[in-house]
Amino acid sequence: MDCRVVVEAAVSVYDVETVDEAVRIAISKTGELLNPDLNYVEIDIGSPTGPDGEELPAAYVVADEALVALELTMDVFNVEQEEHAKRVARTEIGKRLSEIPLEVVTVEEIPEDEVEGKNETDESEGDESVGDGDTGDGDTGDDNT
Repeated sequence: MDCRVVVEAAVSVYDVETVDEAVRIAISKTGELLNPDLNYVEIDIGSPTGPDGEELPAAYVVADEALVALELTMDVFNVEQEEHAKRVARTEIGKRLSEIPLEVVTVEEIPEDEVEGKNETDESEGDESVGDGDTGDGDTGDDNT
């Protein structure tokens, strides 16, 4: 079974003046921490809710510091159950975002037709990116550098 897991992250940002600036910096900061190992994790602005179900803003700025809610979406393949997918996503994302609070929001099974279409696209893109003598590992073959 393949699952799509959405993890909510509470990212602290310092020295900001506006919500837009805080969100941009939080997304950038999270992307830097996840890349290159987890460059397939999608980063979106979160949509947090209060205890009573009331929708809250994605970011708060107080005294030039902000707390930004982000949603990190990760596809997890070949798991036996949803609980396994949650653990894999939390472990992989949590390794790189160790100082950021995380909570799994949703886990949904990916339909078979969506997985098959994505795999075919990934394979064809991979064939194009490694060509013309390029091994794809950044080695130009020139040992004199």
